[in-house]
Amino acid sequence: MIIDDIINPVNKKLFLYLSKQEKVKHFVMTNKYAKKISRRWIAGETLNDALKAAENLNLEGRLVALDHLGEDVTNAEAAKNFAAEYYKIIIGIHMNYLNSNASLKLTQMGLDIDQELCYENVAGIVRTAKIFNNFIRIDMEGSPHTQRTIDIFKRLKKDYDNVGLVVQSYLYRTEDDVNDLLKICTEFRLCKGAYKEPSNVAFPKKKDVDKSFVKLSEKMLSSGLYHGFATHDEKMINHIKEFAKAEKISPEKFEFQMLYGVKRELQQKLVDEGYNLRVYTAYGEEWYPYTMRRFAESWHNVWFVAKDII
Repeated sequence: MIIDDIINPVNKKLFLYLSKQEKVKHFVMTNKYAKKISRRWIAGETLNDALKAAENLNLEGRLVALDHLGEDVTNAEAAKNFAAEYYKIIIGIHMNYLNSNASLKLTQMGLDIDQELCYENVAGIVRTAKIFNNFIRIDMEGSPHTQRTIDIFKRLKKDYDNVGLVVQSYLYRTEDDVNDLLKICTEFRLCKGAYKEPSNVAFPKKKDVDKSFVKLSEKMLSSGLYHGFATHDEKMINHIKEFAKAEKISPEKFEFQMLYGVKRELQQKLVDEGYNLRVYTAYGEEWYPYTMRRFAESWHNVWFVAKDII
């Protein structure tokens, strides 16, 4: 839509700018009304909140990916504390018989402090998840972290088969990355991307990001591996469904993924149609930057919340 190409770049720039403003962050995080609004996107501030939300989602036939909010960690102790939380997540999933895996960010695990520290933190989590027959997804962050994220993922993949990666359709490099990583049987979550990127790194226009998403989704579906397609765009969803049907790829061979609290009716519709639907369910005290990025992804998200308030 033309309106998306006009409004979305301004919307994205505004909310990504706000996500980095500490004074605004402090004001919003101490405002009870803002916290209430954020609950559209997050399951709560504690692991117990998240486990309860996951249980409810499972009862509705939806799979879950739990994510403990936090990123850009600047000291080793904090990184180890975040890693420790993921051990609790894995145990919590197991003890509550949940159909859920977990997602994490490498800057949360110390990527910007020391790459070896980060690797050791994540390897411990993946090893523990393996013991409990669970799976860890490594989220992709901004482009300055892309190659280092892939490097650590490749190293983990040599020893563990229960680890996957996220790729972003708005980056020019992603098609080459997907071609390379499919050779080592990588399971992807494909998303469009929610970080501010320069035009020499990422497609600036939504139509080109969408075109890339379609091309990558077809390549991934044709690989025979189990992938997740993270989108709320019904045109993208319908294309994936039609392509899979035409190629005789059954619904249990892939999954759709959506954010907690977004397009709940569409989520249930996909479940009722027999598709796997995983809900990315975030929790934690660092909800402000996460919420700003959800607003930045699309002006439609801002409108959804505005309607709720009204």
